[in-house]
Amino acid sequence: MTQTRRTFLATAAAVGTITVLPFAALAAAHEGNTFQTDMGDVTVHPVSHASFVMETPAGTIYVDPVGDVAQYSDFPEPDLILITHEHGDHYNAETLQALMGENTTLITNPAVSDMLPEGLSADTVLANREQTTWQDVTIDAIPAYNMTEGRTDFHPEGRDNGYVLTMGDFRVYVSGDTEDIPEMRALEDIDVAFVSMNLPFTMTAEAAADAVKAFQPTYVYPYHYRGRDGGTQDPQAFAEMVGDASEVKMGDWYAPGELEG
Repeated sequence: MTQTRRTFLATAAAVGTITVLPFAALAAAHEGNTFQTDMGDVTVHPVSHASFVMETPAGTIYVDPVGDVAQYSDFPEPDLILITHEHGDHYNAETLQALMGENTTLITNPAVSDMLPEGLSADTVLANREQTTWQDVTIDAIPAYNMTEGRTDFHPEGRDNGYVLTMGDFRVYVSGDTEDIPEMRALEDIDVAFVSMNLPFTMTAEAAADAVKAFQPTYVYPYHYRGRDGGTQDPQAFAEMVGDASEVKMGDWYAPGELEG
């Protein structure tokens, strides 16, 4: 039997392996921000590190969902799942299989498409600079890569995606794992941006802030800021460096104590 989110939760609860919190408690844990668009409201729910959910007029969108499936139990089933690249904090086959619904559309980059397990396939595969339309949403695959010597093996140019989603007059940029590349700096008319920052995998808070000041989204979420060997970045310092170029939104991306050490 293919395990979906519903069968996973039902089975796990029956054997006592997870605690299913009441809807109100889970909703409070992922309290989001709502943005008004000409198509209707878009609500952003940070989940963890690089994973988040957007409830939009076109449907519910999951971005890079990984980790415990129970984290997603207070959200509607995904209508669309976007995967930026293959690293374990962005793609997990078991989580993906459990979350996929009968009518869920899956969009990935080519590398992830090639490694999907048997019985699961991408509905659309987007390489850098390619475009597709889902419902009334235009989705552009934006390059995401490292360009600093010593980091290029983490995210080689041409493999991984960021995404720009255009919903009517509202545009959302998801950086994925990248540095402050020219393709990011050249973006225009972005309403909400999710910009990664950590070392050694992406970039410093200073570099991220400098890029944001270049393309000036209306709102920006610092995310993916837990690093390795002292490479965790400070979102508050990022906000101070961004200044009035964009309004910085903070999300509950990490559990208490998760960034320590």
